[in-house]
Amino acid sequence: MAISNRAEGLEAEIRAGGTLPRHLAIIMDGNGRWARQRHLPRIAGHTVSRETVRRVVRCCARLGIPTLTLYTFSQENWKRPQLEVQALMKLLEEVLESEYLELDENNIRLTWMGHVDGLPKSTRKKLLDTSLRLGDNSGMVLNLALSYGGRREIADAARALALEVAAGRLRAEQIDEKLVASHLYRPELPEPDFLIRTSGEKRISNFLLWQLAYTELYFTEVLWPDFSEEDLLLALREFQSRERRFGGTV
Repeated sequence: MAISNRAEGLEAEIRAGGTLPRHLAIIMDGNGRWARQRHLPRIAGHTVSRETVRRVVRCCARLGIPTLTLYTFSQENWKRPQLEVQALMKLLEEVLESEYLELDENNIRLTWMGHVDGLPKSTRKKLLDTSLRLGDNSGMVLNLALSYGGRREIADAARALALEVAAGRLRAEQIDEKLVASHLYRPELPEPDFLIRTSGEKRISNFLLWQLAYTELYFTEVLWPDFSEEDLLLALREFQSRERRFGGTV
């Protein structure tokens, strides 16, 4: 798909502008509001957002961003109406099926984080099968946060460490930040350098609470279904303009 002249110019500027995130995380927010503004059912916003995901993944892969994590379905999302949850699970299955070939052609590897055992059997099978089929790819990692909650992730890590202490394989005084991090869901992935949240909300909503300690945050009023390649590139240009000190001084 051809990109606009404006996006093409921004991409060239970004490529010449310096460092890109090693790990970009996105809270994809605003599907429901997008649908409500158009007097459509909420699922219409989720359906349209498929194209947004497609263009964001394409752009990140093209730029060479090593890891992209998408907050796809939170632990709290299970509280939504049952029909909406069912529609979201069905949509996820359809996306995994329809996008497999393009992901494979672009050498993208698929991973996930969260309690996927709670997903419907057919959704879980499609996720695991697609991840396995893309497992030998060596390009960008597309990481989906599914049935995910940041507090639960930290609690799971603490529980695993407590069990090791109880079994005598670990002493409590050995537990430090590095050890805790190694027990999180995807310890092999770098911590996000940059977080984008769409829709104007300015919170992180229980997402990657440990990993976001020094992440640069970016909030945009644009609703996720309207989030364009140009919007993504503008965000990345903003990232390049920031000075990251990690608590230190210049």
